[in-house]
Amino acid sequence: MQQTTNKQAPRLKFLAILAAATSVILVLTLTPWNIVPTLVTEDVTVIAVTDYGCVAESILGHSVVVPNCGASVGDVISASFNVPAMEVNGYYDRIQDKLATVNP
Repeated sequence: MQQTTNKQAPRLKFLAILAAATSVILVLTLTPWNIVPTLVTEDVTVIAVTDYGCVAESILGHSVVVPNCGASVGDVISASFNVPAMEVNGYYDRIQDKLATVNP
């Protein structure tokens, strides 16, 4: 007479894989990718010269401090700085367009 054993699938392993897959999907969809800083290099206009360097304003409206700057007020220099990705990729513009279609 043959004995049959009733083997069950490893439920714990399946649940662990399911939990890992779910967490990866949630991280990739819910992470605020638009907040991650992006390095931008652009020409900025010097608005002040201080002991720490030149203070300049970018086209995006950010104040940028450029250390070891020999420029004077009104000069245009190149500067690299970090900004949230949403300001560069047009995220705000898309949100405003969506709001304009909803609000009468």
